[in-house]
Amino acid sequence: MAQIEFLCPPELHGHIPEPQPAARFLPEWYRDLPREMGMPDAHGLPGLTVRACLPVADVMALGWIIPLPFDVWTVFDPAARQMDFRWDPSCPFNPIEPHHPGQIGADQPGPFEGAQPLKFLNPWRVKSPPGWSASFLHPVNHFELPFHAFAGSVDCDALDVPVNVPFLWTAPPRALRLPAGTPMVQVIPYERAAQIREAMARPETPDEVAARAAASSRKHAEESVYAREWRRRHERGS
Repeated sequence: MAQIEFLCPPELHGHIPEPQPAARFLPEWYRDLPREMGMPDAHGLPGLTVRACLPVADVMALGWIIPLPFDVWTVFDPAARQMDFRWDPSCPFNPIEPHHPGQIGADQPGPFEGAQPLKFLNPWRVKSPPGWSASFLHPVNHFELPFHAFAGSVDCDALDVPVNVPFLWTAPPRALRLPAGTPMVQVIPYERAAQIREAMARPETPDEVAARAAASSRKHAEESVYAREWRRRHERGS
């Protein structure tokens, strides 16, 4: 069975939060949400919230989360409209560093105009088996986080240094604290040879039109049909 490893400097081991399966980091907004709204949906079935949506749960559980290694907090001066990041002086390295705004075109009109790109310094190197890469993503559906990470894909079977995490601060300027252990980035390994590199767009055949109609009818008439028949991720070998 393929396995990835998370490696940190020996002096940090046991002193910083370790990467864990992403399923252990489900956000509070999601965990606290009831499965049912207490009212029927348009088809007469129990009205469900996103908490009951298995595709949402499954994608949030993919891979691992690398957490923030140290407490980080912001200090905001409302008079100057200035916000700065702080951390304990005893931290062995700065957990956040700036990028040059020109690296994302923030000095020009566009989606990042006027933004200040930053990066989390990641102490964990990801070591994957030969032929395996990993996607580094903003923690999926963690809308509560006050930042948004840029996504990237890295051949972790060849790179011997950690992948840092570029991000934009998205919360309004204010005093805020991110404790050590806060989800920082989601790491989803994949085998390069298993990628599907060809696709075809075409009209459905008559049989496929009928199959779509039948599935749509069942989706709206049968409770939990997706979980019973259409979910494959937990089958042996999947």
